[in-house]
Amino acid sequence: MGQLCGRCIQLLRDFVAFVQRVSSDLVHSIKECLTLISKCSCLKQNRSKARQLYKPILQPHERVTAQEFLQHIETGFEISPLGKDPLEALRTLAFSENPGLQQSAALYYLHMSQHMNVPLPVEHLEPFYALLRSADLEVQQMSSLSLVNFLLEGNIDKELVVQMGLLEPILDLLESEDPTVQCNSCACTMTLAVSESNREAIGAAQGVTPLLSLASSYDPRVQQNAVGAIFNLTQSEKIQQVLCKEGALPVLALLLESPDSEVQYYSCAALSNVAANVQHHEAMLRPSNRFLLQTLISLLSSSVDKVSSQACICLRNLATSADIQAEMVAEDVLPKLCSLLTSGSEGVRRASIALLWILSQHPHNQDTLACAELLQSLGMLLAAHKTDPVIVGHTACIIKNLSLSKNIQRIIESPCVEGLLQTMLSADVQEDSLCYVTSCLAELAKQGATLHMVQWMDEPLTKCLVRLAGQLEHTESSFQAASIIQHMIGHEKMMLLSKRHIGEIQAYLKNFLTHQEIRFQQLGISTFCRLRQDPEFSFVFRKSQMAKLLKQVRQQMEETQELLRAAICHEDS
Repeated sequence: MGQLCGRCIQLLRDFVAFVQRVSSDLVHSIKECLTLISKCSCLKQNRSKARQLYKPILQPHERVTAQEFLQHIETGFEISPLGKDPLEALRTLAFSENPGLQQSAALYYLHMSQHMNVPLPVEHLEPFYALLRSADLEVQQMSSLSLVNFLLEGNIDKELVVQMGLLEPILDLLESEDPTVQCNSCACTMTLAVSESNREAIGAAQGVTPLLSLASSYDPRVQQNAVGAIFNLTQSEKIQQVLCKEGALPVLALLLESPDSEVQYYSCAALSNVAANVQHHEAMLRPSNRFLLQTLISLLSSSVDKVSSQACICLRNLATSADIQAEMVAEDVLPKLCSLLTSGSEGVRRASIALLWILSQHPHNQDTLACAELLQSLGMLLAAHKTDPVIVGHTACIIKNLSLSKNIQRIIESPCVEGLLQTMLSADVQEDSLCYVTSCLAELAKQGATLHMVQWMDEPLTKCLVRLAGQLEHTESSFQAASIIQHMIGHEKMMLLSKRHIGEIQAYLKNFLTHQEIRFQQLGISTFCRLRQDPEFSFVFRKSQMAKLLKQVRQQMEETQELLRAAICHEDS
């Protein structure tokens, strides 16, 4: 660049003097002076050099670094892409004021994130701060995308990203006007929000508000990632409070009607997490607005399994009061749940049966639920999934809740009893499931379904019941199985089947008579009295020590009665 000529120097001097004397025409004089200087030939020696004044200056060490980095990419990337030399070069390029150099660094990271599946050393996170802070849009796009790739592949420790100070620039990018940058920064936030410490850091850094804003974005990618990030944040009860305060509930409720199934799923799952906390129910289910409840029930008919499953879970979490349960039943939820029980998805079946179990606990719902359609579906469900502990356990509990005397005939006419009995024969059925099944069958027998149960009894089922009654480690299953036998033993068919197991029956009766719990003793005595009416059992009992045990039990009871009389008399006096 040339030097100012004498004329231009004089003009500047005159201008300074003029400014000192006159202020009213200051702006006009500045423009006039600068125009005269710009037209002088002393500044037109090299137009190309003049134009460079408006570009970021490429420092000499940056030029050398860029050349060496280019040579490294051409020759050494496959050998040491994460070595010390490329790291130093990346630092230089990333912290440069030249967008072109920053783009080179961002592109290098993007290439590594797409072609490498090895952990990224912590030192390589430092250049990301400068790249994410870059004013260049392409740098922001590439660096944020490469960070997403590294996070998704598990090549960066998610908590370390926050500790290195990268959360702030990531959250700042949420307010970018570029949809690609918005999408990538939302994806970063969603991935980082899988740990409790990161969720709290995002909340503390005011990351909730821009995410809620982007949840209403017209770009489907941005919206999906924003709602996904909100879903991960709702796994923290502390952040739930922040979300509700920031107005997340109406936003998420409206997103349930989105045409995008991913958005529906994330918003429904987020609401499920919030609904798991009872303190939010009042805000979610205001009497004046039942939009959320109605929308969730409509989502039960979704063709997307994970959406209908999450709708079941959210409704189950909300169904904590009798009024809400009754309202769900009144909204015709039953046909939809019956349909879901036949779904090919395990998650959908489990979620729907769990919701039905909650609804069956409310007495006012039981008449509606004890319909032929539901009982038929429950019986078929047991037959098809007798080894699924969630299905078996919940189904048995539902049938037990519905087994009132006025509903017994409908239960008998359904395949429920057969399904429960056959479930006991499965070798893979879990102990907890067996406990629910035997408890349900014992209640059905008590309510008058004994004759129907006897019709299904055969040698394998009898053997299974006797074995369950005789096992010592699971006392509740033992008691319920013995109770079923006691109710059915009065029927000739069951008596004949029981005679093949006289020794095993006698053994568990002895255990019952000496049991510490009175209910076991009472059940043992009542079963003994019924069996004694049969000659074969009576003969075996006489030859055994049963009579001696009964006398011991009677003596203990008499002693207990004497103590009770003394205690009562003392209190009365």
